[in-house]
Amino acid sequence: MRLVRRSRVRHRVLPQPPVAQVRVGALRGGRFSRLLRCACRRLPGRGELGRGRDDRSARRIAAPGAAACARGRKIAGGVPHRRSAEEPRAASRASAACRAALQPRPGARTVARIIDVRGRRVWDSRGRPTVEAEVVLKGARGRAIAPAGASTGSFEARDLRDGGTSLGGLDVRKAVHNVNTLIRSALLGVDARSQEAVDRKLIDLDGTSNKSRLGGNAIVAVSLACAQASAAAARRPLWRHLAGDKKIALPVPQVQIYGGGAHARGRVDVQDYLVVCTGAGSFTESLEWVAEVYYAAGARLAKKNALHGVADEGGYWPAFKSNEEGLAELTAAITDAGFEPGAEVAIALDVAATQLYRGGRYHLALENRSLTSDQMHALLLRWLETYPIVSIEDPFAETDDAAMQAFTRAAGKRVQIVGDDFFATDVDRLRAGVAHEACNAVLLKPNQIGTLTETLACLQAAREAGYRAIVSARSGESEDVSIAHLAIGWGVPQLKVGSFSRSERMAKWNECLRIEEALGRNALPYPARRLFKGRS
Repeated sequence: MRLVRRSRVRHRVLPQPPVAQVRVGALRGGRFSRLLRCACRRLPGRGELGRGRDDRSARRIAAPGAAACARGRKIAGGVPHRRSAEEPRAASRASAACRAALQPRPGARTVARIIDVRGRRVWDSRGRPTVEAEVVLKGARGRAIAPAGASTGSFEARDLRDGGTSLGGLDVRKAVHNVNTLIRSALLGVDARSQEAVDRKLIDLDGTSNKSRLGGNAIVAVSLACAQASAAAARRPLWRHLAGDKKIALPVPQVQIYGGGAHARGRVDVQDYLVVCTGAGSFTESLEWVAEVYYAAGARLAKKNALHGVADEGGYWPAFKSNEEGLAELTAAITDAGFEPGAEVAIALDVAATQLYRGGRYHLALENRSLTSDQMHALLLRWLETYPIVSIEDPFAETDDAAMQAFTRAAGKRVQIVGDDFFATDVDRLRAGVAHEACNAVLLKPNQIGTLTETLACLQAAREAGYRAIVSARSGESEDVSIAHLAIGWGVPQLKVGSFSRSERMAKWNECLRIEEALGRNALPYPARRLFKGRS
């Protein structure tokens, strides 16, 4: 009597693709259908169970292993049975046929031609409307969501908002309409693999210096979505698509602990008190250290009854009596967490001084003080001498060129001086700053300039000048993790996406952890100790 084993067909949900990259057309024939037919032919038909192998050989194409079927289920590679000497060769031929069905056809450039562009209104982390764009290719699509800033400079791209009374005037129906009409018409048929061509179309179509016609929010969403679609067509994650075959390192995170300024209704004047794990040996270790400091800082605030809430980017919203108290408290929290301030965990500041600058003076509302540029200069130098600060962003206003130059001369050799509003991710402003020796690092925000091509141009100019770069998110964020992929794929050594809480922030940190795991030993050495050696 011959025993028949039970088929190993089982239902199981397959892993989903990244939210920003989706392969399409799986159920409309083509390579997926050919692969499915290869897999399904291995299953015995009704009444065939128990027959010998030769009885079914004419009907079967062997394909070892399980193959994906429609509805996210797996079809087993076949019912186990005795093998003959001929079967491995048949299996090899069928397996090769199925693999070929998944490969792009030679010369099939139409796979990356844009066949549709779609815009929709979604909601950001502050509950405000923003723009999501989808770029659809023949075999793939990409999706991206535009972020939005709270402390926006006068030189950056302008989001298009509807105005009026609905949703506080913040609705984005006009920007979404532009995506679905003008932008869609301009991009149909364009090769998504040429990011520069796509972005040039967007820039020319808008025709303004600050993206105000179509809306910077519409343009950056489409630019990012195009990059995601191109990566999906190449069957690569965006970071690998951007990096190519180059070896890359994970960035060093700057993580907000206390939020102030425009992120916390001016409770403290300094916008961000951040930590940088200068002694960590990996991205994973950096986040572990950040977690310890974050918990310690929260415990100190709770003990002093000085916790007012959570700021826009997830950091604690503190009730300090002075801006300097934030520095003292953060240094103490680093010590409480068991780290050596400066040597292992240091402080970074985002002063966001443009928000404080009115009538040629810097107004510190918390302390009821109004400072000249020289007085602000002296205050910041004293902080640098007293606390383990390794980086300071926008210490002076975007229009206070002389003060920024003087501060760079005084402190630039010992601390990272970052231009955010001062450069606005604009290559021309950066080159002017380099010529006048203002700052020694640049913050890169794609939505600040509008397109990935312009952002990359600013990064390349910074590298040519010997300036450091930091990729940054905005205070109004979403579940979109594209910014993490840009930092890693472009090889930018620092990343700033907010605090160590709230899902829209943690999604980006967690994405970096996954990429670090994927790189494994192929990653370049983690740059933290090299970047901040001798500083603080």
